[in-house]
Amino acid sequence: MKVLLLQDVYNLGRAGDIKKVANGFGRNYLIPQGLALLATPGSLKQSDRIREQANKKRTILNEEMASVAEQLIDVQLLFPAKAGETGKLYGSITSKMIAESLSDTIKLEISKRQIDSQPLRLLGMHTIKVRLTMDLIPEITAVIHREGESPENYMFSALEMAAEAEAEAAAQKIEDAKTASDTQNAEGAAVQTEVEEQVDEA
Repeated sequence: MKVLLLQDVYNLGRAGDIKKVANGFGRNYLIPQGLALLATPGSLKQSDRIREQANKKRTILNEEMASVAEQLIDVQLLFPAKAGETGKLYGSITSKMIAESLSDTIKLEISKRQIDSQPLRLLGMHTIKVRLTMDLIPEITAVIHREGESPENYMFSALEMAAEAEAEAAAQKIEDAKTASDTQNAEGAAVQTEVEEQVDEA
């Protein structure tokens, strides 16, 4: 179905745009939330007026939020967490947790809906976008570190840390297997020596 956007919708379009969307998304979310209208010949006549009004509103909002965007530059949030050997968390850091931590840090209310992030499930550094307006989307950093350890040890990309942890775990398994094999060989050699000694004594 085609809809006329009445408001800016992140990752879809700006007010006044005509967009083709899935029927369910349009009927169950965009239209009930007042974000869009069904694109009919009558509603399309309003598109220029809607776009013009939205541009004025967006300009004012961008000016108001510019100072907030500046506050977010270089913001780094720290989250202690429990995790396995490969760096995977027992649980996750959610957008709600990130929003609350960010709100406490900058002393301004940030909604979880403004946090553009999936739940974080790995130790390390994560870059997160904060949607202030359609045009202002500054990035912050979340550092997830193992409980009881220094966050500085985890200031590397989460994916790099996970890959390194998995490589270390794999190397440890190989080492353990080699140690077990050496132990079995040593035990076998000891048994062989004992048998030979018994034969010699006979």
